[in-house]
Amino acid sequence: MREIVLGTAGHVDHGKTSFIRALTGIETDRLKEEKKRGITIELGFAYLDLPCGHRLGIVDVPGHERFVKNMVAGATGMDLLAFVIAADEGIMPQTREHFDICRLLGVKQGFVVVTKKDLVDEDWLEMVIEEIGEFCRGSFLEDAPVIPVSSVTGEGLDQVVAIVDRFVREHQFSEAFGPFRLPIDRAFAMKGFGAVVTGTSVSGRVAVGDEVRLYPGDKQAKVRGIQVHSQAVELVEAGHRTAINLQGTELDEISRGMVLASPGCLESNYMLDCWLLYLSSNAKPLKHRSRVRVHLGTAEVIGRVSLLAGDEVRPGDEMPVQLLLEEPVAVWPGDRYVIRSYSPVATVGGGEVLGNQSPRKRKRLTAKDRDLNRAVFNVLRDGSVEERLLLLLKESGMTGLSFDELGVRLGVFGKQLTKLLGPLLSARRMVVVDSAAQRYLIREMADQLNETILVSLTAYHQANPLKNGLSKEEVRSGFKQAVDPKVFNYCLNDLLRRELVVQEESVIRLASHQVALQGDEQQLRQELQDWYRQRGLMTPTIKETYERFGDYPQTMVKNVLNLLLGDGTLLKVSESLYYDAAQLQGLQRKVEAHLQEHGEIDAPGFKDLSGLTRKFSIPILEYLDRVKLTIRIGDKRVLRKRT
Repeated sequence: MREIVLGTAGHVDHGKTSFIRALTGIETDRLKEEKKRGITIELGFAYLDLPCGHRLGIVDVPGHERFVKNMVAGATGMDLLAFVIAADEGIMPQTREHFDICRLLGVKQGFVVVTKKDLVDEDWLEMVIEEIGEFCRGSFLEDAPVIPVSSVTGEGLDQVVAIVDRFVREHQFSEAFGPFRLPIDRAFAMKGFGAVVTGTSVSGRVAVGDEVRLYPGDKQAKVRGIQVHSQAVELVEAGHRTAINLQGTELDEISRGMVLASPGCLESNYMLDCWLLYLSSNAKPLKHRSRVRVHLGTAEVIGRVSLLAGDEVRPGDEMPVQLLLEEPVAVWPGDRYVIRSYSPVATVGGGEVLGNQSPRKRKRLTAKDRDLNRAVFNVLRDGSVEERLLLLLKESGMTGLSFDELGVRLGVFGKQLTKLLGPLLSARRMVVVDSAAQRYLIREMADQLNETILVSLTAYHQANPLKNGLSKEEVRSGFKQAVDPKVFNYCLNDLLRRELVVQEESVIRLASHQVALQGDEQQLRQELQDWYRQRGLMTPTIKETYERFGDYPQTMVKNVLNLLLGDGTLLKVSESLYYDAAQLQGLQRKVEAHLQEHGEIDAPGFKDLSGLTRKFSIPILEYLDRVKLTIRIGDKRVLRKRT
């Protein structure tokens, strides 16, 4: 079983640090200012070896309102809450705020510790316990044990140990598999070792020598050493309070709020799709685009809340939102967040991150659009992993998503993701558009692209009945949005396989398309064929052809010439010279026979062989190079070796 993290919460000066010291013998206040002022400012850490043999990690959080952001950083990743309330004061402002923060961060299990029992009489203690029962009603602590303790006399501490021990033995704590992630709550330099970061690992595992990356950003580093509870270890797993010595990075490149993680498992973004619970304790509604402080992991980032289902959210209500942040963050779907008002600072709400790489969602005004927004968020929040995967592919449009991109957006990786993709591929609900890069496209988008190609070709054929078709690039560039070449090729190959389109060299046409000439066009075609056949190798220029057939519209002449080029009746040697194919191919055979016998030919030799002037011989020689019959070496040409 992975290590379980016990975290404290409660009002300032309610004895959280003294309780941990009495329970573990470890002093968690390490700063000089903390000892001088008698309050916790930064996170403190301890551990407790339970009778069941499990070592419990403990996080002590500050209670003062000025240090709530540090409290939020410590509450992230806790499995079990020790909710501390002093017997002599009872429920206080930070009691309520810390309780709200723990609920918003998804803490589900815990117990209440009533400290300073030695300062009150039994009647007062009974009244405080009754007040606590009212306060916790309807929450995850409603049926939790309430344990009065004295950190001075030690009374009640054995009961705390027994309850935690039973709790750990009886509850299942799932192993947080997947890539390694550690939100950094502290970074410092150690002489002779370099940069060290600390935090609670929330998933995966990492070992000495592994490559890691700092997010947001792209700074790579190597794990030089690991400590857990001040003991050197070779490997650390999820749940451990960890210190990691990094090689390849400097202290000034690291800051609290960053995430140390396996390379490629996160992507930074300024926008997050989230579900927001706006606390019922708030005095007024939250307006669209309100500026707030967003707490994610150990990071605090300023941002705005874009409401997607209304103009405001009232106290106690929930709503899909998009957080628009002023700095990038790197999170997974399922991570929890807290928002605090910008000024004056107070906790106002929070919830769950649903999408970490979602497109911008602007506020919708119509009821239909708001319903659509809510439907999307319902899938993100309550849909199966398969439904969320298909939604992400749909949002990616014509680009699709790679295997790694899907992993980051779902928070599902490796064999687990491969297993998830299998049934969807078999059912053709998604397709592989690039097997080498493992890029996927939702089936509906592939069908839509196929339909767009067919519609584009149909329109072209109707407008250009005498043209065979369009080049691949002309078809691809005709889309309103840019289409990745690999995606386009997949769709084109699908249409070719289904025999809906035909590709002739670089030209694409509908399989049903046939050039249909009218009576005058058929007459012109025959006359052009005769004209070029009669002129032979002394072929006319295109200008001469237009003059010769001036009785016809020049556009018609051009279209019929393109038709003759397309079906191979004519061959294009240069922009101004077209040849009857049979005549030119006869000359090609003659040149090939000459080269096989003599090995080479130059321009004068070609003129003698063909009987043509320089006006015709030079373009034909260049054409023979272009069709790879010959290759020029200096002033001579030799037969190109062909396999």
